[in-house]
Amino acid sequence: MARETVGIGMLGTGFIGQFHHQGLRHVPAARAAACYGRDAARREAFATRNGYARAYDTIEGVCADPGVDLVIVSLPNELHLEAIETAARHGKGVACTKPLGRTGAEAAAALDSVTRAGVWHGYLENVVFGVEMVRMREIIDAGGIGRPVTFRAREAHSGPHAPHFWDRDTSGGGALLDMASHGAEAARYLFGKDVAVREAFAWGDTLVHGDRTTAEDNAIMIMRLEDGRAATIDVSWSSKGGLEGRFEVSGTGGRLISDMLSTPLRAFIERPAGYLGEKADTETGWVFPAPDETYSHGHDAMLSHMVEAFRTDTPPRETFHDGLEVNRILDAAYRSMRSGHWEQVHGAVA
Repeated sequence: MARETVGIGMLGTGFIGQFHHQGLRHVPAARAAACYGRDAARREAFATRNGYARAYDTIEGVCADPGVDLVIVSLPNELHLEAIETAARHGKGVACTKPLGRTGAEAAAALDSVTRAGVWHGYLENVVFGVEMVRMREIIDAGGIGRPVTFRAREAHSGPHAPHFWDRDTSGGGALLDMASHGAEAARYLFGKDVAVREAFAWGDTLVHGDRTTAEDNAIMIMRLEDGRAATIDVSWSSKGGLEGRFEVSGTGGRLISDMLSTPLRAFIERPAGYLGEKADTETGWVFPAPDETYSHGHDAMLSHMVEAFRTDTPPRETFHDGLEVNRILDAAYRSMRSGHWEQVHGAVA
């Protein structure tokens, strides 16, 4: 029988945690039960601002809370596996932000953990829930562009906002892991997941931020499907002017293009007017304020879908199986960076 409400345990009270909480604003069944964040002051402020009944100083505290039904992992990459394993041990459903793991090995361990515990799991890849991406898929399904043949994505900004992203050993990678995880799943979604990704080829280097990281701040990845079709994903941590997110699929009878940076709202302002949009690089002059990021970037639809799927005990559109496939593709890409050759996508990890 479906639950009437779903107690949310939010792990992470930083930037993406706030985005995920905002994504719950139009979900009547969601109940803010408990939250955890590493910074005490920010954790308490997050709980107060967003109406969480309890704030804990440990992941264990949230996962053990009897009022929590669904744990949402909005933490840095290095904490994903610990959080998932803890939630599974307490029998809680769990949804995790991208990437599922730092490597395929971590993603596989996460999937194994929830499978053995028999708990519900969802993969939080917001791009494939974006209204434009969903519409693109509908047009493809209706035959509007014929058979999809190629896909390309450009995902870029001027650099991460949190220090942990810059530490390659801690985060697990650079711009490729951080951003191409979006493009890889978008390509799978638009091409159709019935055809596996066979191999990957990639280049990456530290071109701009060598004083901050040893990870790649620019990268290009090509992923090739079993039937020969290909997706190209170009990512950067050194692109000025705000968050880029352009996705294009070409078919035998047309093409579809989505561009996050395109917005009907623009302004010229002389004084800072608060938050304008993710990774905005300027506060004055000509600016392009995002009207509603949680909606346009897919967070509203994603969290609504996840809570409803959990509430009715049905599998969501995106599960840890999808997260594992993305990590395996990225593993092959990192191997390719080192070898200079195409690398097979398989269960072996980098």
